[in-house]
Amino acid sequence: MDELDMSAAKAPAREAAGARAKAKSGAALNVAIGVSAVITVAGIALWAMQISGGMVQTAMRNLDSWGLYITMFMFFVGLSAGGLIISSVPKAFGIKGFGGISKVAVMTSIAATVAAIGFVVVDMGQPFRVWELFVYSNLGSPLMWDIIVLMTYLILSCVYLWAQVQAEKGKVSAAALRVISVIALVCAILVHSVTAWIFGLQQSHEMWHTALLAPWFVSSALVCGTGLVMVVVIAMDKAGYLKVQRVNLVKLAKLLGVFVCVDLYFFGCDLLTEAFPAAGGMAVVDMLVSGPLAPFFWGEVVLSLVALVIAFVPALRTNPLLVVAGICAIAAIFCKRVQLVVGGFQIANIDYPAVLTPYTVTDWQGNMAQAYSGLVYWPTALEFGIAVGVIGLAFLVLFAGIKFLPLKPADEK
Repeated sequence: MDELDMSAAKAPAREAAGARAKAKSGAALNVAIGVSAVITVAGIALWAMQISGGMVQTAMRNLDSWGLYITMFMFFVGLSAGGLIISSVPKAFGIKGFGGISKVAVMTSIAATVAAIGFVVVDMGQPFRVWELFVYSNLGSPLMWDIIVLMTYLILSCVYLWAQVQAEKGKVSAAALRVISVIALVCAILVHSVTAWIFGLQQSHEMWHTALLAPWFVSSALVCGTGLVMVVVIAMDKAGYLKVQRVNLVKLAKLLGVFVCVDLYFFGCDLLTEAFPAAGGMAVVDMLVSGPLAPFFWGEVVLSLVALVIAFVPALRTNPLLVVAGICAIAAIFCKRVQLVVGGFQIANIDYPAVLTPYTVTDWQGNMAQAYSGLVYWPTALEFGIAVGVIGLAFLVLFAGIKFLPLKPADEK
């Protein structure tokens, strides 16, 4: 039997093995959708408990009115913007992209945006306040700008995904897709800039009142968004859903390394500014390096360095280690978000920024020196449960998109 006959004889076996692998991955995807749905329902039940008992059940108070929900909002906005930028930049500038992962990147962006909006809703306390937000909106408020940009961003992400699918069918021209890519890129940058302005305009908080936040937010979005896309496409390649060329994974890894370097540079610039004597001394740096937020500070540094080493050392760019690098990058940016939100409440720029009560100090039974000696905020179990529920919703959207939407490249079907 010659080689052609042997190849023909093996073809049915390969097809059968492929069919079994596809059925196995489909069953695993169904399980993932079911688990995500259960977690989402549990989160909704906990949210109903929060609504019935009031926001007093959370650890947020006058002194620290933003907590886990806004931290996660900032975090998921970064994940969503990073994924959309990774997808839109190659098309917007007419350069070679990352193979067939563009639609997957947009799908991760949509899922993360849904989670970001979910965290805004649960942070508002009552669902009717979402309606009141639009009925009695103040268009001069940066908070309202953020809501408008975020909703526009979600709609635009869905339109962008639809346009890519239609372009593969020949129903949307390359010029039209490029225009949509440019708009998506601008909106992705704008949503982070507006969020940064909300913090940067708060003069009474030590860590927020800086124009550096906007580029810093964008760089962080690129870090965690690239890390998320890399983890998702490697997992989909492992499951047999998507074939990713090695060269594209290497490009993603190098890009992740560059983004981490830029983000660490901005971090260093911010620390230098905070430590300069004319800017108030070492209070912020001490709080981050050796104070209550030290675990998050050093966690960010170590995790960023791990991702950096894996991204830039060719011998370490195996798929398992690239997944580790992506997860480290995502976790590092989460640590940064915690430092920013909680740290902004930890040291105030003005005396007595809120009423001194047992609920606004960390140790109200001691003296004034002890009153603010610890961390001003730590989430309650209810907050953790609701946050897990919203994250479950994001995974539900992502897994449903993978199952029901044509995210594979056209040539793989």
